[in-house]
Amino acid sequence: MIASFAIFLAMLLPASGSQEPDPHKESFGSTPDGKPVDVYTFTNAHRIEVRVINYGGIITALRVPDRNGKLDDIVLGFDNLAGYLNNKPYFGAIIGRYANRIANGKFSLDGRDYTLAKNNGPNSLHGGSRGFNNVLWRADPFRNRQGRGVILSYLSKDGEEGYPGNLDVKVTYTLSDANELLVDYLATADKATPINLTQHTYFNLGGEGNGDVLAEELRLNADRFTPIDKDLIPTGEIRLVKGTPLDFTQSTRIGARINDPYDQLLFAHGYDHNFVLKAAEGRLQLAARVHEPNRGRVLEVSTTQPGIQFYSANFLDGTLVGKHGHRYKQREAFCLETQHFPDSPNHANFPSTILRPGKTFHSRTVFKFSVQ
Repeated sequence: MIASFAIFLAMLLPASGSQEPDPHKESFGSTPDGKPVDVYTFTNAHRIEVRVINYGGIITALRVPDRNGKLDDIVLGFDNLAGYLNNKPYFGAIIGRYANRIANGKFSLDGRDYTLAKNNGPNSLHGGSRGFNNVLWRADPFRNRQGRGVILSYLSKDGEEGYPGNLDVKVTYTLSDANELLVDYLATADKATPINLTQHTYFNLGGEGNGDVLAEELRLNADRFTPIDKDLIPTGEIRLVKGTPLDFTQSTRIGARINDPYDQLLFAHGYDHNFVLKAAEGRLQLAARVHEPNRGRVLEVSTTQPGIQFYSANFLDGTLVGKHGHRYKQREAFCLETQHFPDSPNHANFPSTILRPGKTFHSRTVFKFSVQ
């Protein structure tokens, strides 16, 4: 997860002599303390459109054509800022300082114990009470040889939510004409600290608000997963998926086995598990492929991370009113959160998530859209 910060920034320099305009920017409202929130819209040559706000780095819309060329928004969310200010499902947000759960909100590092904000029963979830999904990021739109997008920057101060060190974070969204949305994460710290960054978009390839995703077909490039206990905390075991309802090594309908009486599905009320990817960490690899058979949309997810969390939106219950008045119900979306493993600071056998001074964290995730 260590890469050259300078090399990555050089990739973002505008093309020589380019006169093309930046992505479109407009107001999206103000935070309760009066700070302006903006939405950035960028579109590629094939009409794919991404909308991102600088509050939480949230992807509020992603419009993608189906096999007949019809554009639909395929991500869940809200029509206005008010919904995102109380965004309990983390729709579309950047997650940090530590994605997923840390057991009992505690970890030890270099002989010192740290206590985190607990916001998920006894555990810390997705960075705590005020994670990266609830902060205002600096936004710098760009357009270059790779595509168009926005660079989001945030300084997480020493002690924020209980984490050590000042953490300087940059997340770059780039939409290319190859129909790829690239998400690059960069971070440096002045003290050793755990870091686990991800993107928490809820996808429905049939269109948001258009029913459940149980007929969508998923394949994961993972033959192992990290089992959880009743509090959704990894036990430390790394288990083969073979012979379990978590085997997506072949393309399988999301709903094919979701109600099987398997302890892991009962604990999570469906799928909410970290899958161990086959290739080595740091190498960009295909992690997941989803196909929606009715409209033909295909999503492929590649990443340099060692794991991916597959979540079948088990805790949506119809009480949230999203875009266009849609009430989002259970299993009407899925998340594919590329990541290090949950609770890694408390499991020596998991890949390390510790970023140390003088090192640079860099990971990349690519969401590629096509039709079949």
